[in-house]
Amino acid sequence: MSQEPLFNLPISTSDPLRATQAAELERYVVHLKDTAAVRAARIFKPDHRSVRAYERSCRPLRAAFADAIGWPPPGDVPPPRLRLESIGNDALGNYHRVSIPVLPGVHSEGILILPAGAKGPVPLVIAMHGGGGSPEIALFHGGGNYHEMVRGGVRRGWAVYAPRHLFSAPGYPGDIRNRVDNQMRLQGTSLTAVEMAKITRAIDGLAGGGIDPNRIAMVGLSYGGYYALMAPAFEPRIKAVVSSCYFGVQEWRYARDEHGLPSDFRFDDRMSLLTDDRLAALICPRPLSIQAGKGDAPSHRDGGILLAPKVAEHYKALGLADKFEFVLFDGGHDFDDRSAWSFLERHLQ
Repeated sequence: MSQEPLFNLPISTSDPLRATQAAELERYVVHLKDTAAVRAARIFKPDHRSVRAYERSCRPLRAAFADAIGWPPPGDVPPPRLRLESIGNDALGNYHRVSIPVLPGVHSEGILILPAGAKGPVPLVIAMHGGGGSPEIALFHGGGNYHEMVRGGVRRGWAVYAPRHLFSAPGYPGDIRNRVDNQMRLQGTSLTAVEMAKITRAIDGLAGGGIDPNRIAMVGLSYGGYYALMAPAFEPRIKAVVSSCYFGVQEWRYARDEHGLPSDFRFDDRMSLLTDDRLAALICPRPLSIQAGKGDAPSHRDGGILLAPKVAEHYKALGLADKFEFVLFDGGHDFDDRSAWSFLERHLQ
């Protein structure tokens, strides 16, 4: 039985339609960028009439941030039983490896230094290493570009906790960090949320027992500077912050269509609502120092120069201008000890 031929066209006839579709979507992305500030203003409406009013006005922004990263990470929170293993001592203090359960089967692990001869409860500084780093790299043999980021607090008679975050591990693929993050996102959370839990819930295990829970600070360099913005945005017990060589980096790159970012730097509304200046606004009114090296890469310097005045506006409007500083120091991708410890000495004592 013969069959009439069916209608067909060359596939190439749809080329103009697909090109039109691509152009439409590109224009829509431009539209989203152009209207991002308007959409963000519907959620973040800072009220500077008083500190209490300002903190209330931050709640919708903080809730949006929590939703974007899957905070808090699912799972029952285990009792914060602190496990200490002494690894050495010197004239400055006593060094311990620390393990604190924070999620089912997950621990905050790092190095805790308790100052020698401490009398009474002492302040605690959480010192967060950068990408590809570790507590040992930031602490031992001079600390490289971290300089005194870890031992500086101990020299002042303060306790220091240097947590460990995952960047590489023997026997695991080189992209283990991204792999874990991608799997967590499919389960409703993220590596950002889990690593923030490793910081904030560690406080439960560290506070008390010689640590003053009312005098806790956080410092971080590079990737650690990222977490020095993120964790205090949720954790009010962190009373003062120094974020070095990170602020505005991803905004600078995004403006130049550089999108090859680590997965944990990507979350919903990252470049429309949850920009670094708004995340820093969640730290206000607590003391915040942001550092950038004059000799660092433009991506790690110039973005911060543009965004820092937006953060300063909140502090000034609340009459707290002395609690915020943007430091452009002589140096590169380094932790600037001079300005950091001077700032914390003023605000943590």
